[in-house]
Amino acid sequence: MHDLDDNATLEKLGYAQELRRRMSGFSNFAIAFSVICILAGGITSLQLGLCSVGGASVGIGWPVSCLFSVCVALSMGQVASAFPTAGGLYHWASILGGRGAGWVTAWFNLVGLVTVISAINVGAYKFAAGAFGWPDTMGLQVLVVTAITGAQCLMNHLGIRLTTILTDCSGYLIFFVSAALTVALLHYAHSLDFARLWTFQNFSGPAGGDVWPATTSMGYLFLLGLLLPAYTVTGFDASAHTAEETVNAARAVPRGMLSAVLISSVFGYIMLCAIVLAIPALPLAASQGGNIFYYLMQEVIPDGLRLALYVGIAVSQFLCGLATVTSASRMVYAFARDGGLPRSESLRQVNPTYLTPVNAIWTIFFLSVAFTIYTPVYSTITVVCTIFLYISYVLPISMGLVAFRRSWTTMGPWDLGSWYRLVAVVSVLGCGMLLFIGFQPPNDKALWITLGALLLTGVIWFGWERKNFRGPPEALVRK
Repeated sequence: MHDLDDNATLEKLGYAQELRRRMSGFSNFAIAFSVICILAGGITSLQLGLCSVGGASVGIGWPVSCLFSVCVALSMGQVASAFPTAGGLYHWASILGGRGAGWVTAWFNLVGLVTVISAINVGAYKFAAGAFGWPDTMGLQVLVVTAITGAQCLMNHLGIRLTTILTDCSGYLIFFVSAALTVALLHYAHSLDFARLWTFQNFSGPAGGDVWPATTSMGYLFLLGLLLPAYTVTGFDASAHTAEETVNAARAVPRGMLSAVLISSVFGYIMLCAIVLAIPALPLAASQGGNIFYYLMQEVIPDGLRLALYVGIAVSQFLCGLATVTSASRMVYAFARDGGLPRSESLRQVNPTYLTPVNAIWTIFFLSVAFTIYTPVYSTITVVCTIFLYISYVLPISMGLVAFRRSWTTMGPWDLGSWYRLVAVVSVLGCGMLLFIGFQPPNDKALWITLGALLLTGVIWFGWERKNFRGPPEALVRK
C-alpha cells in the first residue's frame, strides 16, 4: 500500500518511479547515521576542538553546535515531508524559491557532497596511518584514497540492496564500537576529572600543535572549536537523497534525518566526553595536534583491545564513505534528470540490471579523487565540505521560511506547524556563524574557494543556464 502512495506522490511531483524502492524507515535512518558517523569526524577532527579551548570545546561546545544541527534537521524534515524526491534540497529550493535558487542549491550541495567524500576518505587514510603505523605521504594518500573510493563506488554500482545491507550493518557497528570505546576509556582511565568538561584552556599555537594560530581571545577560540561538531554532524541530507528508494518516504525521511542527528549528537557527546576524561595529561595531549587520539589510546588502552577498536573504527569510516557515495550519486542523478548538468542524458541513466545510476556513481568517483589531489590538506577539505553542505541546507530552508503559509500552503504528513519559523530562523543564523568560523586562518583558503564557487555559478547561471535550465516539473507547475 505504501509503495502505491509513494509512487502517486512522486507522480504528482512530475516523476516516474525508476529507482528500486526497498529501503525501510530504519535503513533510511541508517544511511544518514552512517554518513554522520561519529567514529569518523568525531575522531579524525578531534584536534579541531581540543586544540582550541580544551575540554570545554566538547563539554559545552558540542551540545551548542548540535542544537543548531537539530534545528537544521527539523527544518529540512518539514520540507522533505512535502517534497520527498531524490533531488532533495535542490528540488525544495526550486519549488519554494524558483529555478535560480534551485540551481545554486544544487551546485553547493553537489560540491559539498563531493568534498565530504574526499574528507571522509582522506580522514580514513590518515586514521589508518596513525593507528597502524602506515607511512603518511602524499603519493600513498592519493593511491589509498583512490582505492577506497573505487571500492565504495563499485558496491554502489551493484545495487541498493547491497548498499542497504552494508549501511544497516554500519548503523549497528557505529553503536557497538562507540559504546565499546567509551566503556574502555572510562574503565582504563588513570583518573576522571569531570571539571575538564567546562574548563577553558588556551591551546592555540604551539600549545595545541599549531592546529589553530596563536591568539589570546578565548571566545574566538571557542568558536573555532565548534568546527569539530559542525563537521561531524553533517551529511544527514542522505535521508532526503534516498527518498525515492524509501518506503513511506513522506514520513520516513524526516524521521530518519532527525533521528540520525539526535542519536549521533547524544552518542557522540558521551564518547567525546569519555575521550576528554580519559586523557592522562591534557596539555601534553593537546600539544600532539592531530595525533591526540593515538596518544590517548597508546597511553590508556591495552594493546589487543586497542587493535580491535582501531579495526572497528576503520571499518566504520569506510562504510561512512560508502553511504556518502550513495547520497551524492542520487543527487547527481536527480539534478541530471532535470537537465542541470553537462551530459545530463548520460548521468541520469539507470542501469537496467542493478537499477542504480551507474554513470552518476562513477562521476562522483572521479570528482572526489580529483579534489583530494587538488586540496590535500585535511583541515581545509573538512571546512570546505562543511561550509558548502550547510549553505545548501540553509538555502531551501530560507526559501521555505519566506514561502511558508504563503505560496507554500500544502504540508506533508510530518508538520511542525508554526514552530517551523523558529527553527528555520535559528538554522539561517547558525549557518551565518558557521561561515564566519570556517573562513578563519589557517583555513582562509576556504573563503576563496567559496567566493570562486559563487562567482562561477553566477557566470554560468546568467550566461547560459538562466535561459536553458527548466528546473523540476513541480517548480514549473507552480510558476
